[in-house]
Amino acid sequence: MKAAIIRLAVLAILLLNQGLVVYGWDPLPFTEDQIYKSVSTVATVAMSIFTWFKDNPVTKKGKHNDKFLRDRGMK
Repeated sequence: MKAAIIRLAVLAILLLNQGLVVYGWDPLPFTEDQIYKSVSTVATVAMSIFTWFKDNPVTKKGKHNDKFLRDRGMK
């Protein structure tokens, strides 16, 4: 349900933006290059954090599982 609400909100924003562009008003005064660089930076940071989190046992369960694997010689 939460994902459906998020998709609906994004769709509404995109439709509003498209309608404004059609009538000659550019609500997002950014160049394509600025948008590309921003999205690339956000994606890189997000994936770096995700990869670090998945590869390191930072939660209690992760630490337990890491110890379990080391005790059995699997890591």
